[in-house]
Amino acid sequence: MAKPRLPQVKTNMAVTLSSTPRADGFYMPAEWATHKQTWLVWPERTDNWRLGAKPAQQAFTAVIRAIARFEPVTVMASARQFANAQAQLCLEATTHPIRVIEVSTNDSWCRDTGPTFVTNGSEVRGIDWTFNAWGGLNGGLYFPWDLDDQVAQKVLNVEGIARYRTEGFVLEGGAIHTDGEGTLLTTAECLLNANRNPDLSKAQIEQQLSDYLGIDKVIWLEDGIFNDETDGHVDNMCCFVRPGEVLLAWTDDESDPQYARSKAALDVLENSTDAKGRKFIIHKLPVPGPLLAKAEEYASVDLTGAATPREAEARLAGSYINFYLCNGGLVLPTFDDPMDSVAVEILSKVFPQHQIVTVPGREILLGGGNVHCITQQQPA
Repeated sequence: MAKPRLPQVKTNMAVTLSSTPRADGFYMPAEWATHKQTWLVWPERTDNWRLGAKPAQQAFTAVIRAIARFEPVTVMASARQFANAQAQLCLEATTHPIRVIEVSTNDSWCRDTGPTFVTNGSEVRGIDWTFNAWGGLNGGLYFPWDLDDQVAQKVLNVEGIARYRTEGFVLEGGAIHTDGEGTLLTTAECLLNANRNPDLSKAQIEQQLSDYLGIDKVIWLEDGIFNDETDGHVDNMCCFVRPGEVLLAWTDDESDPQYARSKAALDVLENSTDAKGRKFIIHKLPVPGPLLAKAEEYASVDLTGAATPREAEARLAGSYINFYLCNGGLVLPTFDDPMDSVAVEILSKVFPQHQIVTVPGREILLGGGNVHCITQQQPA
């Protein structure tokens, strides 16, 4: 008897490619290129976020609704939090839609766990970097991280976008910034850290960045923001404004441990050119604070043994560089600090075509990052 014929089922599962983006003519566009949407993950981890993550959820909601003024947003939430996220985010109408989908994660840092998107000008694909929670068993921030290492693939499956997987090569999206014209900013503190890719030389890491991001030149800053638990992600320290032009986190206080880091970065930038041979125009963006965690703020963070404990009175890695560019908007974290207004003034001049929208940044900072760290742009 003939076997019954199974119906053909179409799937939008991401095809995993064995080539590299550069070989296929793809590159990472700059953040200011037009977006299709922004991706985030809903926070709930109570050994990272205080008071049952409720203040963090309010802070994320403010960021999400700010972005939705300019472009669509997709938020990934766990099965436990799906209904709550949906209810919180859909209380009021927004200019652009906010979509909530069910995705399991370990925490909520979409910049580092989501895909890095690349384009050839007509098609968009995604890079799925290996993720080890900022250091694995050698200084990583939580265990396990298996669900977070699956986030990029799940996003690409949802969108039906082809996937490049860098199996074994660890990288986080917050560790890189590109101008879309062949130049990449990063820090040695992060990418050359022994807890990321200890068996690769600096030249081999540069080759990986070239192969996967389509870049021609890496600008290596030595360090990121002082006491940044990501081992100095560049997206907290320095970013491109446009090709040949950057913003650098800065302090004039020579007694501040941040000063030496910023001064060293300034020296590198002043003595470098980009991939097109341009000297950099450098804008200094002051850091807030110093900002310290209060004992009462971390008193309600659960001690589970699965995540690095939060320390009261620890210096927080506050920075206005950790803003997010969306379609015509710039979402900026603020800290009830005198430098808030200075940052708004500088960014308004540097990004005259963007509307500056401020959101409270301290709650997200208490969890270890800020607006740029929790977002991931998908190019149009």
